[in-house]
Amino acid sequence: MFFQITNLWQILGWFLVFAGLIIMNELGRRTKTGGMIIFVIIPAILTVYFIAAHFGAFGGAANPTVAYMDGWFHYFKLYAADIGCVGFMMIKYKWGLGKQKWFLWWPWFIVAANIMIANVSDIESALAAYAISGDFSGAWWASNEGVFIYGGWWNVVNALAGLINIFCMTGCVKLYASNDKNRSDMIWPDMTIWFIIAYDVWNFEYTYLNLPTHTWYCGVALLLAPTFANALWNKGGWIQNRANTLAIWCMFAQVVPLFQLKGTFAAVLPTVYGGAAENGVTTMMLYDKAIEIFNAGQGKTEAAGAAIADFGIVADPRMQGFVAMMALAVNVLCMSVIIRNAIKNGHNPYSYPVFEGSRDYEEAMSRAQAL
Repeated sequence: MFFQITNLWQILGWFLVFAGLIIMNELGRRTKTGGMIIFVIIPAILTVYFIAAHFGAFGGAANPTVAYMDGWFHYFKLYAADIGCVGFMMIKYKWGLGKQKWFLWWPWFIVAANIMIANVSDIESALAAYAISGDFSGAWWASNEGVFIYGGWWNVVNALAGLINIFCMTGCVKLYASNDKNRSDMIWPDMTIWFIIAYDVWNFEYTYLNLPTHTWYCGVALLLAPTFANALWNKGGWIQNRANTLAIWCMFAQVVPLFQLKGTFAAVLPTVYGGAAENGVTTMMLYDKAIEIFNAGQGKTEAAGAAIADFGIVADPRMQGFVAMMALAVNVLCMSVIIRNAIKNGHNPYSYPVFEGSRDYEEAMSRAQAL
């Protein structure tokens, strides 16, 4: 329904990414040394590598990072995620600003900022489609990231779901460290399954709409890895797991972009590229053509639609629209529950927990110690 899976290698690639993210997250969260290596030392080394490669070292323009991942958006996501990881470490270990009560708002702020960036991206896609077709019924355009995107009303709906999702984060300053000897996790007890599902559906749709050629990994494996850990052994630590796995994936994708673009484990194309599988169209073929169209200054013109039509692709946005409506519905439902609980408890839902007494909340609190 959602993807055009054509062979078992694509499924194996998914499990490799999923397992790799879980393992690296465990290495990064369990000790200060692991966290420092993965979220401070490695990013510092990569920063030197990125700068040097950008200015001609390590193969220059032929370097995969420069050739495929040198746009500002990719760097922004990597460092935004990594800054979040470091901030969460500061809170759970009480380093520097992490000792300050006001800094407990940092997790809400960094997550809200990342959601808003995605919302802006959704609106950009909707407006690009409108500029081409004159309405929001759908149109192809080519981004500077080498992706053909089919924008339309579903982007507007998903941006609204994302905006609501920001205010579904509750009990924002009631944060704790886990009560194991290593203080492995920053615990946010009020971030229960209600928010996690609302976020996951919204964020999957964001990647499905705006990063369609990557969403097999960054929209499915990447989202399920922290959710899986939270469900089975790391209750209350979902937001830390999410930031960790996002930063880890961004670092990997920045250095080894061809993993998901071509070859054995190239990302599976979603069904919006109708007919791609039947016509042998690959992720790499779409990337090359999208970059060509963008560099010709035709990314937000009818030329983008004509170029993708040459591949024998007919847009099939049914799943895009379906998931957008689902994202809006689950976020409205989550917000409704929050409002109901806040009224019942008589507390500000952002300063106080609203899910106290629920199984998720109590299981998270059983792992918590005061900061």
